[in-house]
Amino acid sequence: MNDDPVRAQYEAYPYPVRDPADEAKRLITGSPSHMDELNHYVFGGRRDFSKPFRVLVAGGGTGDATIMLAQQLARVQCPGEVVYLDLSAASRAIAGARAKARGLSNIRFVGMSLLDLPASDLGTFDYIDCCGVLHHLNEPHAGLEALVSVLAHDGGLGVMLYGEFGRTGVYPMQEMMRSLAPDQPPAARVEMTKRLLKQLPGTNWVRRNPFIADHLEQGDAGLFDLFLHARDRAYRIPEIAKMLEAAELRPAAFVEPAFYDPASYLSDPALLNPLEKASWVERCAFAELLAGNMRKHIFYAVKKQNPVTVPDAQDLQTIPILRDMDGTAFARSFKPGSAITVTNDGSTIRLLLPSLTGALLSRIDNKRNLGEIYADLSRTRSDVDRGSFLKNFAALFDAFNGVGKMYCRSPKSGGPSAPEA
Repeated sequence: MNDDPVRAQYEAYPYPVRDPADEAKRLITGSPSHMDELNHYVFGGRRDFSKPFRVLVAGGGTGDATIMLAQQLARVQCPGEVVYLDLSAASRAIAGARAKARGLSNIRFVGMSLLDLPASDLGTFDYIDCCGVLHHLNEPHAGLEALVSVLAHDGGLGVMLYGEFGRTGVYPMQEMMRSLAPDQPPAARVEMTKRLLKQLPGTNWVRRNPFIADHLEQGDAGLFDLFLHARDRAYRIPEIAKMLEAAELRPAAFVEPAFYDPASYLSDPALLNPLEKASWVERCAFAELLAGNMRKHIFYAVKKQNPVTVPDAQDLQTIPILRDMDGTAFARSFKPGSAITVTNDGSTIRLLLPSLTGALLSRIDNKRNLGEIYADLSRTRSDVDRGSFLKNFAALFDAFNGVGKMYCRSPKSGGPSAPEA
C-alpha cells in the first residue's frame, strides 16, 4: 500500500495539526471516546475500570483519541492498553511525541492498515475508536467488518463519519480541483486551491456554508484534507444504519442526542404526531433532514446480539456524572423556569429545565448515587417526595444528556470522570 494516495497525503500533511509542546497546557477531549460517555452508551454504565481494558484507535492520526483515552485510563490506574494504529509514519511520530510529553506508557504504536486486522496478532479489544477513517477507504464496509473481527462480544465502537448536508460545497470543490490540478505535487495543489478560493463567486456553496472551516482553522493540512482528499465520501443516517446492519452491529447512540431529536426543533403537534410511530433511527434521520447542517455523525455501536442498554436514570443506585462543568456554579445562577440554549453549527435548540435543577446540580459530585442525593435534598426540602425528585431528575437528565453534559454509571463501574489535562 506504499502507493496509496491517502497514505501519501497524511505523510505530507499530518492531520489534525498538533504540537506536542501543547500537552503541557491542556488535554484535548471530545466525542467519541470520553470515558464517561462511552461507559454510558457502550457498557450501560457498568464497566469496571479497575480491570484490564483494551482499546484500539483505528486510524489514530496525530493522536487526539489515543492521548485522551490513555490519559484517562492512566488517571484511574486502569490496567489498560491503548493500541494506536495508522499507516502514516509522520502522523505516528507526532502522536508518539505527544505521548512522550505526557509520560504515558500505556500506548502501543502499530504501523498497519485496519484492513489487516483480521489476520493480525493484536487480539481482541473492549473498545474501538475509529474517527474520520472509514469514509476514506475504498470499501468502508470492509473496514467496518475488519474492526468487528477484533471486537469483544460485549465491546463497542465509537465512530465518526462525515455527514452529507453540513458538507454542502465540499464535493463540488473537490471535483473542480481534480480538473484544475490533477497531477501536481501536493504543495502546488494547495496553492492552486487557495487561488480558486479567492475567486469563488458569492453563489458558491463554500462561500455560502459558514460551517466549512477546516481550511481556515487547520492551515494547509486542513485545506488538503477538506478540498484535495484522494478518497472522501459522506453519509446520511439511513446509510449508516444499513452499513451497521450489514456488519451485525446496531447503533447505541448518536451524539449529541438532542440534535437528533425532531422535537428539539419542532413544537407543532401536527408535525410531531406523525413521527411518533417512527423508529428511533427514522426519527434521527428526520432530524438530520430538518437541521440540514450536520457535518459529521458521531455514534456508538455494539454487536446486534449485545443486549446492553443505557443506565436507568430512575434507579436510585445510579450515579449521575457531569461532564466538564461545575454543577454548583451552574446552580448558583439557575432561576426556576429557566432553559438552556445550545448551538451546534448554527442549529440552536432550547431545553427547558425542571424546578429542582439548582438543588440537583449542586449535589451532583460524580460520586453520590441518586438515593444519596435524594436523602440529602430531603433534609432541607420536606416538600419533595421521591416521585417528584425522580421526575425532576429525569427531565434534567434528558436535557443535559441531550447536549453531552451528563451521563450515568453503576456504583460498581469504578470509572473515571472529567479527565484532567
